[in-house]
Amino acid sequence: MNNAQMIIAKFGGTSVADYPAMCNSANVVLSNPNVQVVVLSASAGVTNLLVALAEGCNNEVRQQNIDKIRAIQYAIIDKLPANPEVKKEIDRLLDNITSLAEAASLATSSALTDELVCHGELMSSRLFVEVLKEKQSSARWFDVRQVMRTDSFFGKATPDFTAIKQLCDQHLKPVMNNNIIVTQGFIGSEATGKTTTLGRGGSDYTAALLGEALHAGQIDIWTDVAGIYTTDPRITSGAKRIDEITFAEAAEMATFGAKVLHPATLVPAVRSNIPVFVGSSKAPKDGGTIVYSAKSIRSELPTFRALALRRKQTLLTLHSLSMLHAQGFLAQVFSIMAKHNISVDLVTTSEVSVALTLDTTGTSTDGGPLLTKALLDELSTLCHVQVEDNLSLVAIIGNKLTETKGMAKKVFDTMDQFSIRMSCYGASTHNICFLVNSNDAENIIKQLHTALFE
Repeated sequence: MNNAQMIIAKFGGTSVADYPAMCNSANVVLSNPNVQVVVLSASAGVTNLLVALAEGCNNEVRQQNIDKIRAIQYAIIDKLPANPEVKKEIDRLLDNITSLAEAASLATSSALTDELVCHGELMSSRLFVEVLKEKQSSARWFDVRQVMRTDSFFGKATPDFTAIKQLCDQHLKPVMNNNIIVTQGFIGSEATGKTTTLGRGGSDYTAALLGEALHAGQIDIWTDVAGIYTTDPRITSGAKRIDEITFAEAAEMATFGAKVLHPATLVPAVRSNIPVFVGSSKAPKDGGTIVYSAKSIRSELPTFRALALRRKQTLLTLHSLSMLHAQGFLAQVFSIMAKHNISVDLVTTSEVSVALTLDTTGTSTDGGPLLTKALLDELSTLCHVQVEDNLSLVAIIGNKLTETKGMAKKVFDTMDQFSIRMSCYGASTHNICFLVNSNDAENIIKQLHTALFE
């Protein structure tokens, strides 16, 4: 097969949650002969249990969590034809989890967390190979850590694409032949071989990085939703599926909270102009959404494309009279943020204060707090710090929003019964954002959706 036809297929946790889900996903893989590499998340619920173990817990809770993980994996093994080797391998991985969890109860670390949580993907991928073999296919397990080279920032490691490309040529391509390669998302390894993770949602990113390294023709992201919708269908029944969308629009949606795609997923795909398909492994015949570069979409792009909601937002307001007509204040603030590995999201300023939002979703694997005491103490030497929680970010995604007359009136009129804590508009022609009280967020989405899309 030439690479232009090759498909990298990624399946999320619900798509490999149990034996029936794995069978559905295996049928999706086998229905398309162009699928050559399959990237898997851990079975649904397993990563959360592993993260809880990594945080350290008492003997009783630790054993309960390990028993839950064992039950999830054995519910799949028990449905497969008897295979002592696979059972032995899963038992070995469960033993690893037990000893690492015991170590975590004595002392936690980001490196230990990564070593522990990687076991979810290692187990799901082993079992999925057996499901494919049961269906008479030629499937081969591959440890993605051989090729997914990252830095050593445990919990949210940054991939080294040049090294990944070289390692794929060296280790992955030679074993592909006529095999379906089954590997893990989310995990990698740093230069000395220690396991790293790419942060929550990193399985999509893995698929895109492998797609780019192997010059794939398409990346398929299989989830429990049949494509990308104008907003979360769980919030409003009026949500409509978008059949075609540009990378720029999808990246904006992902960045602002649409959970169908991980924001970083699109970077390698955009870089190499690889289309990304999003569909439901439970209902593959329902179709889905294809994400293209703008030049591949023939129809005119709409002013309003979608609404996204990002919960759990934190607003920092930094107040200092020394900001007035001074130079370098913002540089100092951002320098402190960078030092503490904080990514600032939205920014608004006045004469004597600056307001910053921090996205607490996409945090590192260990789920540690962004606002540490050390960070707040350091900022407090510079200015008065006010922290506000229980906020959500509502984003309107579209095209040429800054050029569309009457757009602002339509939007603000729709929201006139709600208070808006902060708004950002003008930095991008693709979005307008509002920080609102979390209790109002879903109602705001419903009203905006009715006004803009229905």
